Amino acid sequence: MSLHRLIRAARSIALLLLSCVAFSASAQTSACPPDAQKVIIYHAGSLTAAFSQVEALFTQQTGICVVDVAAGSVDAARRVTAGQEPCDIYASADDKDIDVFLKPAGFADFNIAFARGAMVLAYSTNSRGASTIVAPNAAFTPPTTIPTAADNWATQLTQPGVIIAGSNPFLDPSGYRSDMIFQLAEQRYRIPSLYNTLLSHYTLTRGSDVIGTNFDYQFTYEHSALAAYNRAPATYRYAHLPEDLGLSNSDLNRFYDNVGVVMPGLHTAHSPSAVRVPGSRVTWGLTILKQAPNRANAIKFLQTLFGSQGVALQAAVGPEPISPPRVSYSDWHDVPPVLRPYVRPEHLDHH
Repeated sequence: MSLHRLIRAARSIALLLLSCVAFSASAQTSACPPDAQKVIIYHAGSLTAAFSQVEALFTQQTGICVVDVAAGSVDAARRVTAGQEPCDIYASADDKDIDVFLKPAGFADFNIAFARGAMVLAYSTNSRGASTIVAPNAAFTPPTTIPTAADNWATQLTQPGVIIAGSNPFLDPSGYRSDMIFQLAEQRYRIPSLYNTLLSHYTLTRGSDVIGTNFDYQFTYEHSALAAYNRAPATYRYAHLPEDLGLSNSDLNRFYDNVGVVMPGLHTAHSPSAVRVPGSRVTWGLTILKQAPNRANAIKFLQTLFGSQGVALQAAVGPEPISPPRVSYSDWHDVPPVLRPYVRPEHLDHH
């Protein structure tokens, strides 16, 4: 699908979401009894496994009900701002979303980086080119031994009939990170029009799509790939990308920043009409919204998430927790005082 078609699709979906705000908000709130103490959490889908376990622990310990909403991180950012859906904690698959979307528009004051990971190339034994996308007889015993993609993986993905699938880059970081990998691949391999050619093989996934049947390859988070492998160990495979392509090394953040994706802003009074999301190490970030209706409960939840039990639950299913979580020096004074013992201030050029 071409880039301009993706733009049109993203705008259509955004308008549809905004038209359904009243219904959506009421449906989410009904997850808790009307008079119950609650906290409302909007989080990236890639956090579902970890957050569901921490939420269960939190409710058991405090009696506070959790309204859990999983969505693409950019989609969620628009819903809790322009869409005016009530939200206490916003947790994104890209901590940069808080810095470039929410903070400039006046919806957040701080950004806590709390988990990290990498992008991998996922495929199936039934995918086109599966026998050559990694070195012959390369060991694959996840999570301990993962092969690296073949040196010519990018050109293999441009062969006739090969389909690369992923989420909408204007709604979800895993989608726009695929776009960033295409940009970085063209820089690394110096193949003319490689970015455009890879993009021409990219299509949006549907809920019923199956890797190896409806599409061949997908760029996804390493912990998500491991979970998919555990569900289908006979056929699901994935490979590491070189560090300068896989958004996996914090020391390369200044290099990753050379690429980025420009997309529509939040469409609120103080947000820019277009926003550039820069490339960076795969890092999950969160914040408590300035208009959080249950601020005290949100703080209690983060104390559980950042505590020893919460960190252990995150580590068990991924992504890899950053412990202690990190916040920039410029944001430190805006972190609630009771949360400061749980986080570490530092320069965040390198997460």
